[in-house]
Amino acid sequence: MAEQSVKDRVYAAAERISATTNPTVATVREAAGVSNADAGRYLKEWRAERDSAGSKIAATPPTITEQALRLAGTVWEEAVRTATAEHAIIEKAWRDEKVHKDREINELATDLDTATRTHQEIINELQTQIEEGNQAARDNAAAAAEARDQLALAIWKHSEEVAEITSQLAEARATVTTLQKTQDALIARIQPGQETMSTGESGDAKKG
Repeated sequence: MAEQSVKDRVYAAAERISATTNPTVATVREAAGVSNADAGRYLKEWRAERDSAGSKIAATPPTITEQALRLAGTVWEEAVRTATAEHAIIEKAWRDEKVHKDREINELATDLDTATRTHQEIINELQTQIEEGNQAARDNAAAAAEARDQLALAIWKHSEEVAEITSQLAEARATVTTLQKTQDALIARIQPGQETMSTGESGDAKKG
């Protein structure tokens, strides 16, 4: 009897507590004034019985079942019509979106072809300019090499001419020096005779 009394107290406490919140071992133990073990044991049984009672379904009368089936059929037909209409709307929207996307893809493909063609034309033009620049550089290099050769030849010829002129100038200076010396020697020879002649003329004048 004592054990039954404990069970009743736990069940009663669980019922009271479940009206406002979910009963726990601690709240049932405190409300029923039982041990922790009894509270846990009988609270578990109370929950099992409550769940079992909640899962039992009373037999439905045939008329209600028939009405429920008709209602379910009507609801199902309406759901099918609604789903079909929604499917048609969704399908139309999808087709419109697909047409739009196809048009957009075609436009992008056209833009890509145009950009690719323009890019290739620019590359070809740049390659042509590079080849022309390289050819001009090669021509300029050849012209520069030829100019250097001509300059070197001109410098060599000028050096030869300068050397020849220098030699001729040296020879001319040597000739002038020789002529000057010869002239000085002749003058030196002539001047003593002139002095003798001048002296003789003076004596003759005195005699006369």
